[in-house]
Amino acid sequence: MPASAKRIAENALEQGKGIVRLAPNWVPRSFCIPGRRIKLHPDDYYALGGVRGGIDERWFASTTPADNGPLTSPNEGLSFIVFQNGSKTEKVLLRDAVSSLKGELIGDRIWKQYKRWPMYSKFFDNKGPLPHHIHHRDKHAKLTGQLGKPEAYFFPPQVNNYGGDFPYTFFGLNPDVTRKQVRQCLEDFWKGDNKITNISRAYRLQPGTGWDVPPGVLHAPGSLCTYEPQKASDVFSMYQSLAGTTVVPKELLWKDTPKKRVNDVDWLLEVIDWDLNVDPDFARNRFMAPLPVEPLKQMQKAGYIDNWICYKSDAFSAKELTILPGRTVTIKDSAAYGFIMMQGHGKMGVWDIETPTMIRYGQLTQDEFFVSECAAKAGVTIRNPSQTDPIVMLKHFGPGNPDLKL
Repeated sequence: MPASAKRIAENALEQGKGIVRLAPNWVPRSFCIPGRRIKLHPDDYYALGGVRGGIDERWFASTTPADNGPLTSPNEGLSFIVFQNGSKTEKVLLRDAVSSLKGELIGDRIWKQYKRWPMYSKFFDNKGPLPHHIHHRDKHAKLTGQLGKPEAYFFPPQVNNYGGDFPYTFFGLNPDVTRKQVRQCLEDFWKGDNKITNISRAYRLQPGTGWDVPPGVLHAPGSLCTYEPQKASDVFSMYQSLAGTTVVPKELLWKDTPKKRVNDVDWLLEVIDWDLNVDPDFARNRFMAPLPVEPLKQMQKAGYIDNWICYKSDAFSAKELTILPGRTVTIKDSAAYGFIMMQGHGKMGVWDIETPTMIRYGQLTQDEFFVSECAAKAGVTIRNPSQTDPIVMLKHFGPGNPDLKL
C-alpha cells in the first residue's frame, strides 16, 4: 500500500478518536429495478448509465468488490474512509486501511484469524422480487476462488414507507419436494418460465423483523428495502428463469460454476443444502424478531434501546440502537463495527451524525462510520439534542461477536 494511503488511514483514525467516517458506496445491478427508497436523488438512480442498470444497493463497511461482470467499474462495492485535511478531502479504501492498521482498527481477534474485515452489510432496494437464487457454501465457492456466503435480512421501518411490488420472499422448497422436481425446473430454464417458485413457499415480510439465510438455501427476496449483513463474498447463482416480467440470462444460472461443470445440472443440485431447504420448521428456525440486549425497562431508564436484529449466524451479527430524545448515553461493545444512521441527528464522540433525506451520487454524508474495537470497548458517547426525534442506527459486527450470548 502506498505510504500516502497509510498516512491517510492513520490520520483518519486519529482524527476520529477511533471512529472513521465512510463515504456512500453505491452499487448498480443490471437485473434490478430500483425501489427508490435508499435516498438517492431521483435523477441519480441510473447515474452509471442504463447499460449498468439501476442503483438499488448501498454497501456498508465493505472490503469486498462487487462482481457485476465485465462492465464493473474500478473499486465498485468497496468502501472509502474520508479524512478531512483542512480544506482538502482525502480518501483511502477501507480495505487498505484494514491492511495497514490491522488490529488497531478491527481488533486483534479478527485480524489474527482473518487478516481482513470478513463481512459487510448493504441496503437492497428493489421494486420487485429477485429471482430464486442461491449463495454457495464454502466447499463449492472455493472451486472458483471465492468464499461461501451466509446472509441475513432486516427490514428497517424508516426505509419502507411502501412495500414495493411483491413484499413476500420465497425461502427454500416445500417439504415434500423431490430432487427430480428441482432437476426438471433447472432443465426447463431455457424454456421461458421454469416455475421453480411453484415448489417453494413465500412468507409475507414484516418491517422491524428479519430472517437468517444460510448458504445453500434458495431464496427469492421480496420487494421491501432490506438491510443485509453478510459474509464478505458476492458469490451467487440464479435458479429462476423469469421473475415477474424480467427474464434472467442463463449466464446468471451458471455464475460461479467451475468451467468443467458448466451445463451440468448435477452441479446445481449439489450446491443446494437439501436439509435446510426442505426444513418443515423453516420459519421457526430462520425468522428473527428483535431481541433486547438488556431488560427493556432498564435500557429505557438509561436513555436507550439496544436490540439484536441479526443473531443466528456466527459469521456476523447486527444491532438496532435507539437513543431516546434529549438523552446522552455511553455505549460499549466488545468488537469493532460499522453503522448506518436511520433516523435523527446528534453527536457521537467527536463526530456530528445525521440522517440525510436525499443524497446526490458522489456526495459525502455523515450517516456512515466505522468504530474501531478499541473505541467500541472504551465506550462511545452519543448525544441526542432533539426533544422529539430518536436517534436510530444499525450496527454490523464481524464474526464471533463476544457479546452475542443468547
